[in-house]
Amino acid sequence: MPGPRYPVLYQINTRVWLTELSRSLGRRATLDDVADAELDRLAETGFDWIWLLSVWQTGEAAQRISRSHPSWRREFEHTLPDLREADIEGSGFAITGYRVHDGLGGDAALARLRARMRERGLRLMLDFVPNHMAPDHPWTHAHPDHFVHGTEADLARWPRNFTRVETTSGPLLLAYGRDPYFDGWPDTLQLDYGNPALQAAMIGALERIAGQCDGVRCDMAMLVLPEVFERTWGIRAEPFWPKAIAAVRRTHPAFLFMAEVYWDMEWTLQQQGFDYTYDKRLYDRLHEQRASPVREHLKADMAYQDRLARFLENHDEPRAASAFAPEMHAAAAVLTFLSPGLRFFHQGQLEGRRIRISPHLVRAPDEAADAALQPFYERLLAVLRLPVVRDGGWSLLDCVPAWGGNPTADNFIAFRWEDAAQQQMLVAVNCSPQQSQCFVHLPFSQMAGRSLRLRDLLGPAVYDRAGDDLLARGLFLDMPAWGRHVFDLQWLA
Repeated sequence: MPGPRYPVLYQINTRVWLTELSRSLGRRATLDDVADAELDRLAETGFDWIWLLSVWQTGEAAQRISRSHPSWRREFEHTLPDLREADIEGSGFAITGYRVHDGLGGDAALARLRARMRERGLRLMLDFVPNHMAPDHPWTHAHPDHFVHGTEADLARWPRNFTRVETTSGPLLLAYGRDPYFDGWPDTLQLDYGNPALQAAMIGALERIAGQCDGVRCDMAMLVLPEVFERTWGIRAEPFWPKAIAAVRRTHPAFLFMAEVYWDMEWTLQQQGFDYTYDKRLYDRLHEQRASPVREHLKADMAYQDRLARFLENHDEPRAASAFAPEMHAAAAVLTFLSPGLRFFHQGQLEGRRIRISPHLVRAPDEAADAALQPFYERLLAVLRLPVVRDGGWSLLDCVPAWGGNPTADNFIAFRWEDAAQQQMLVAVNCSPQQSQCFVHLPFSQMAGRSLRLRDLLGPAVYDRAGDDLLARGLFLDMPAWGRHVFDLQWLA
């Protein structure tokens, strides 16, 4: 099923989604209860991929930890002032088995949902969690060598990174799953990538998952890179991702891999076979509220940029509506989602939801949609349905001072899109909290003796400009703080 060069992905918290559906149905909903009309809506909105978060089987051990962990509990109570025990089912990343959770309808219900999605051109992405498993995963009994072991000295020195586990082989000291910069996650156990048998077992799990979906989002994918794993655990490991990706693609050649990755390791994972890697760097630079770092980021090689997954929020980050002021939110969204790469939206973002929902919870608080953000996102998504930004070519444009001694041209980021049908688009953002002016150099050869009509696709503005003047000086822009334009360009006789 071929897709566009720059697809659009929508992340849905499956358990929250079905909890809301259960309320409307008056009974517990499964994946079979997702209506065809809802799938039609997702396809008509312009999404190519639906990432269903937290579909895999979880267990009682992680659930008990989630319900009793003091700091997590405080977070849950902040999210849901009327919190009930049933709202805390445990993290969707503390997996006891890569089979669809019984409460969601099991593997068969997912297969039926996937078939309905494919009829509408929607592709399905699921989670793969390479770094750890739940404490009650069957491997703790059948294959304890799949996990990182510790000693009494390790437990005494790092009590937040190791735990005692009772198994059929007797008591063991095992490590919590973790990354090298934080204490362990106490609802997980760390997998040992220094063990070839573990790597083979995880490749087997991936091969099974590949029969159930069209792609995976790989949680904290950099943690199992040999250099990171050895730095964290002092254990040497062979590379995992090239073998795993190659194994899956022998039977599923079009299967897609997306990596959650940080610490400037995006290129490394792209080189190891990932189709897309998180672009946390752009997200962080937008929060700096300065154009220059964003512009420098967008100068990267296109072979790299085309494989970045660009987002303003996800289940790990604060809600964009709470992290950005409203006017800055819209500017950041234009820059993020009209840049090349995969466009990654999160459930609730389009309505301007402000409260982040932990992956441990299965219920969301009631929130009204934001009356300004929701229509903005509707217009932006309409732009993202245009062929020019789905399959066209992109290039960054130069912005120069509007007059001597005016430094505000440095506040602008401008770029263009153009496709084989000669559709052209100009995007310009004043990425600063002050009124700014500049001239944008336009690289169009057909300007002489003609006029250019610029119609803003996000607002009512329409401008006509003389081509000869554009050739001589460029396009003059005078924009308010966080101003943004997405111009459709039409050449007039």
